[in-house]
Amino acid sequence: MSRFPAIRAAELLGFLKDKGFVPLRQTGSHLTLYSRERDTVVTVPVYKGHDLGRGLALRILKDAGFAADDFLDWR
Repeated sequence: MSRFPAIRAAELLGFLKDKGFVPLRQTGSHLTLYSRERDTVVTVPVYKGHDLGRGLALRILKDAGFAADDFLDWR
């Protein structure tokens, strides 16, 4: 696998929402999403004009129960 690309929070949120995550609450610039199917909660920082760090994006995907390839195939 090649290096994971830099992505925007909006793109990651689109993936998570497409996979069944729904917004639970927002505190400042951090949006918390919940999936009833997976019984999982993840928090995504949403900073306008900034990419998510590669490591952070991968950690959020892993916490949500997905692999990097799942996101890249969806993209």
